[in-house]
Amino acid sequence: MRVLAKRGCYVVGTSRSLERAQDACNRVVGVTTPLALELSDPESVVACADQIRSLNSPIDMLICNAGYRGGGNDRELVGGVEKHFAINHLGHFLLVNRILDRLFFAFQGRVVVVASRTAYTKAPEAGIRFDDLTLADGYSDSMAYGHSKLANALFSSGLARRLRGTRITSNALHPGVINTEIDRNLNGFMQFMFGVLTAVSGKNVEQGAATSCYLATNPALGATSGAWFEDCNPVSIEDSHLENEAMADRLWDQSVQLLGDYYVTYEQPVWEDFEHGVRGGRSPDTES
Repeated sequence: MRVLAKRGCYVVGTSRSLERAQDACNRVVGVTTPLALELSDPESVVACADQIRSLNSPIDMLICNAGYRGGGNDRELVGGVEKHFAINHLGHFLLVNRILDRLFFAFQGRVVVVASRTAYTKAPEAGIRFDDLTLADGYSDSMAYGHSKLANALFSSGLARRLRGTRITSNALHPGVINTEIDRNLNGFMQFMFGVLTAVSGKNVEQGAATSCYLATNPALGATSGAWFEDCNPVSIEDSHLENEAMADRLWDQSVQLLGDYYVTYEQPVWEDFEHGVRGGRSPDTES
């Protein structure tokens, strides 16, 4: 938020509560709007999407940055699926699809999905557990987190393929190991060890945000879509599911089914309906 707003972007900042979002916006120099977004609650996601749509503004960049990491290896369910999957994947999947049409109005819209290298280091060996989205078999927090981050990566690649032929791109990334509140659910000892790890071999917050900002803004990436980035570079991870198109398509279909009536699709705008950015409508005798 700080980097983008400082350079002239109008930033809509979200958090689980409006108070936290307002606090974040108050610490940023620039034009910002705070909105509440609880990704575990489809009603909250829909309400946030409706508020964004009410701004009647193009979306140039949509950065899906939220991340939940459990602690204690206590498996929890949200809406009948495992909690990491519900928040990290389904919440973002719903939000993006609810406001995707707004990116068509941008000069070159970009979706940036913040995943993690745990998508290929900690996820189940077989990939997404379509027949066990509760992760009842052999649950651990690290596996569940990796499972949800693999879903992030597959969602981005599946979205990129669906957006071929448009000006919108979608890319996913590993931001690095960063000492943020991602460890808030871990016990005191694990939080200490995580702090040591990030101090020795991790990144600070500014460094961790660099790849997200690079993907969202760099003019050279206008035609780059469906890629996986680490340290501001596209990389291909061998022996992983990151580029598994069949898995990505099945994930998309199952996500739609899980969301039910909350899921909506907005068709690509008919440009003849707009003049100078304002919807006016075509006259009956206008040829298609």
